[in-house]
Amino acid sequence: MYNCGPTVYSPAHIGNFRSFLFADVLRRWLEVSGYEVTQVMNITDVGHLRDDDPETGADKMEEASRKEKLDPWQIAEKYTALFMEDLDKLGMLRAVAYPRATDHIPQMIAQIEGLLESGHAYEAGGAVYYAVSSFPDYGRLSGNVGEDLIAGARVKVADEKRDPRDFALWKSDPHHLMQWDSPFGRGFPGWHIECSAMSQSLLGETLDIHTGGEDNIFPHHECEIAQAEGATGKPFVRYWMHARHLMLDGGKMSKSLGNLYTIGQLEEMGHPPIAVRFALLRSQYRQVLNFTLDGLKEAASSVRRLRLFAEEMELAAGDAKPADAPSWITAAVKRFDESMDDDLNTSGALDGVFTLLHEAHRRQATGADAASALAALRRFDRVLGVLHTPTDDHGLSEAADEEIEDLIRRRTEAREAKDWAAADVLRDRLAALGIELLDGKEGKVRWRRTGTQSPPPR
Repeated sequence: MYNCGPTVYSPAHIGNFRSFLFADVLRRWLEVSGYEVTQVMNITDVGHLRDDDPETGADKMEEASRKEKLDPWQIAEKYTALFMEDLDKLGMLRAVAYPRATDHIPQMIAQIEGLLESGHAYEAGGAVYYAVSSFPDYGRLSGNVGEDLIAGARVKVADEKRDPRDFALWKSDPHHLMQWDSPFGRGFPGWHIECSAMSQSLLGETLDIHTGGEDNIFPHHECEIAQAEGATGKPFVRYWMHARHLMLDGGKMSKSLGNLYTIGQLEEMGHPPIAVRFALLRSQYRQVLNFTLDGLKEAASSVRRLRLFAEEMELAAGDAKPADAPSWITAAVKRFDESMDDDLNTSGALDGVFTLLHEAHRRQATGADAASALAALRRFDRVLGVLHTPTDDHGLSEAADEEIEDLIRRRTEAREAKDWAAADVLRDRLAALGIELLDGKEGKVRWRRTGTQSPPPR
């Protein structure tokens, strides 16, 4: 599996991370389903122009270099390190490789040479262009045909191009800060050739899955197909999967609007990264997701509920081991699995998760049933990745007042039903959270925090 990764000229924002997290959930579900997954995510550190023409385009790395008064390699190191930190904060599994474009220039040059030899490319004006007319299937992924291929590219037509649709494989510009020697002259690669060369050099000529954001479909992924299949004559990718754009408060996110939240900015506002993870995965990846700060608070509450539930089931299970799961657990597992198999319908999968929680509470699960519920939850979390993270949770482990009240209400109901075992479990759960119960008049229970909360089980 190959994932289009970040262009490391600035911090990745939550719109970027929706695509990256979708790839993480996909990998996790495939592994839970029994597949062995070799995941590669690239790092773009050269050649990504705002347009695909050296006369009008501005390289994102070079823009950042001039703005921050660092050389492009320093910019790449700075933002690659930040990306990896954010990746860990969000609980994403590490890929087996994060290839950098600047480390794969020889592979790009070799692929370009092969395209020239096969007639799929030509040299003109100090650059090398891909001849789109040589590849009849160009446009099949995006559905763009005819004039749409020209309009969709948003590219000023260079005089030396044979066809307005043609795109650059290698460019020359004496003012460009990042350059390499090549058989076509000193220059730098086009953005599209990078992913074709890196993915095939690491994963072979045909990939099982290639992911990215929907903005990658055209022209980037369309060009990748043309380059890779033009070079090998073999199918490049078996399955393409693209995440939809993320909306913010019902509108578009953009740098010009100043609403591209980064993980660091949200942390400064008091929102833990694991809540961001939950907020971004709660909707199926091909559905538009509207991100709001209120929704992020709800996501944090949901994560707390799941963590509290895990601790509660561990206490309720005691020394019991999972046995044959009752129907209410198998129904929740079936709902989760069928939803994930339905093109990663994470929204439906979460219905299964919270059905498990609701039924366990309703039935006051203890012993083997509680152990089975906990086992099911931990299996769910192999996909969701929200119960534990290697980084600071910023207070997520502290139960919210409404969650404490819910535990007390359920303990009261258990006592009224003379279910002393369930009441004791809930009392122990409250004590583990550092909650002291104060019995009041007419059976009313008040409570206070003692500051002696036990750490969550690991």
